[in-house]
Amino acid sequence: MVTQVSKAKDFTGQNIFVGIDAHLKSWKVSIFSSEFELKTFSQNPDVEQLSGYLKRHYPGASYKLAYEAGFCGFWMQRAFCNRDIDCVVIHPGDVPSSDKEKKRKSDKVDSRKIARGLRNGDLNNVFVPDEQQEADRQLVRSRAKITKDITVVKNRIKSFLRVRGVEIPEPFSERSWSRAFIVWLSSLEFSSSSNKIALAVYIDELVFLIDKQKQLLKGISELSKTEHYKNNMRLLKTIPSIGSLSAMTILTEIGDINRFKKSEHLFSYCGITPNCHNSGERENIGNMSKRGNATLKTMLIECSWIAIKKDPALLLSYKQLLPKMTATKAIIKVARKLVSRIRFVLKNQKEYEIGIIE
Repeated sequence: MVTQVSKAKDFTGQNIFVGIDAHLKSWKVSIFSSEFELKTFSQNPDVEQLSGYLKRHYPGASYKLAYEAGFCGFWMQRAFCNRDIDCVVIHPGDVPSSDKEKKRKSDKVDSRKIARGLRNGDLNNVFVPDEQQEADRQLVRSRAKITKDITVVKNRIKSFLRVRGVEIPEPFSERSWSRAFIVWLSSLEFSSSSNKIALAVYIDELVFLIDKQKQLLKGISELSKTEHYKNNMRLLKTIPSIGSLSAMTILTEIGDINRFKKSEHLFSYCGITPNCHNSGERENIGNMSKRGNATLKTMLIECSWIAIKKDPALLLSYKQLLPKMTATKAIIKVARKLVSRIRFVLKNQKEYEIGIIE
């Protein structure tokens, strides 16, 4: 009797495109070949499980996978790449969608759109920082988040005092959050013990957050002195309005400045590019785009308000813009000039000279 041996599946030379709609407890996965939609299914959020599935069912293929940037960050991208699966992270707003898909949105529809866009070459991946840059970036961002939390607690305490008719003494009006002021807060007496307990909790929370803020500032200071950052830190601080914290924010958020081939690319990444709509002979320039790096955008606008007071060239530009537009729009234009200066200094490794670079 002759036994017929079946030929094993071999997808060598073929591409398999995978789109993932990632959620905390599950993934919706769509798989496309170059010609067909092959399968859509749900699975646990497990890189090993999906990698094994692809290699069992499509052995030898070239795997290309994509998912949207979001809460899960970049760990999935690194994990898939470590398993020889080409994985990219994409901006959710860049996935092509039909009108029908927009009106009938579901996890299945989203995963299919990603896989189809990947197959058709319609997707542009976002920049994925290396693990060290991401960690450094998180350190700097954590300081900003803690600072916001401190402001919230301070406002709670102010509101607490105002509602109970407690006035802050004159000596504390200028430095109302000094150590002496906190001691004074702790000494306040109320007719109800409930008020005393509530204020004590607010004070404890404030002291805790201030302590954590100091720890983060110390960590950022030590990081800025490392070989990787210290020279660029020195160069950036020659630009008016750029201090230690803003310089570290720029360096950890941008990474390698040479990855931006044009200034416009850096403007877009920093979120200081306006929306526009051109039709025929009409051109409408709108408000700032909501895309881009929100951390950099906020910081650059704050720095620009300071820069116009210190750099005559930027002040002149700002004054020339005011008759044509509002102060808010003018400062965005100034922020673009400030970013151009940042790019020049980092690319050329030269100190900035006030009023020279345009």
